Amino acid sequence: METKQNGPIGRPRGFDVDEALERAMLVFWEHGYEGASLATLTDAMGISTTSMYAAFGNKEKLFRKALERYTEGPSAYLARALEEPTALDVATAILAGTVRTTTRPAHPRGCLGVQGALAAGDSGREVRDLLVAWRNHGCSCIRERFRRAVDDGDLPPGTDPGLLARYVTTLAFGIAVQAASGIGRDELQEMADAALRNWPLS
Repeated sequence: METKQNGPIGRPRGFDVDEALERAMLVFWEHGYEGASLATLTDAMGISTTSMYAAFGNKEKLFRKALERYTEGPSAYLARALEEPTALDVATAILAGTVRTTTRPAHPRGCLGVQGALAAGDSGREVRDLLVAWRNHGCSCIRERFRRAVDDGDLPPGTDPGLLARYVTTLAFGIAVQAASGIGRDELQEMADAALRNWPLS
């Protein structure tokens, strides 16, 4: 009878990889890349350091997997927002999603993609660069959506989709930082609403 091997040959993994990755994501989200020690990570994941390396590779590879999980889970509101019918609806959904995700009860405050490696030293440079690329990718997706809105007549002719995308992402990142500082959900949503009152309409 053939058995499925999840780990090294002859030694199936004795833990739920999905659950362990979820817990690692939460640790990175709360402590950042450099602030998350291997001891804190493995303790939260309920596994040994050896098992962590066997399942995920080194700490940087674990962080990359955790960021993918964050993108597909807590940060998935961005992809959904891009499907909204108008550019204003897109911006509104992005900011509302940011407020909701960065202030969710029983979850770390702030954004893994914004604060995860802001203060990283040389050892965290690759992770810092990874997060810069992650944030820039999000901005690029929004820019392309706004460019389509200009082409469709939803935004006024002459609107700079790149500048507008940078405006929305800067607001979102600012919300994340304010949330991490303890600012409440209602106040952050009021700020987001105020920021969109002068939205360019066709």
